[in-house]
Amino acid sequence: QVQLVESGGGLVQTGGSLRLSCVASGSNLEIGAMGWYRQTPGRQRQKVASINSDGGTDYDRSVTGRFTISRDNAENTVYLQMNSLKPEDSAVYYCTADLVRSPIVSTRYWGQGTQVTVSS
Repeated sequence: QVQLVESGGGLVQTGGSLRLSCVASGSNLEIGAMGWYRQTPGRQRQKVASINSDGGTDYDRSVTGRFTISRDNAENTVYLQMNSLKPEDSAVYYCTADLVRSPIVSTRYWGQGTQVTVSS
């Protein structure tokens, strides 16, 4: 089992910045990819960014150039630095961690979510 605890959400003005953090805890952890998703009411959860265990990253085009995902493997922590925030970035942000169970099998765990609100 993996527990994910997010922090860093809040209220910020347009053009401002926030940094989200997510710590994974549990026993015998081997974490593969980690990532961030976001969701607004009435819409599907959307992938924002992901990062592999070797540091390879992928971003949704709507955040490319503004958001940066990073991780600390020693601390099982993933970060999302969000700059130049826009009102449309307002959402509940969820972190994910893929627990590696075998070379071809992993289980995705989700955090509880943290609210980000960008005022215009």
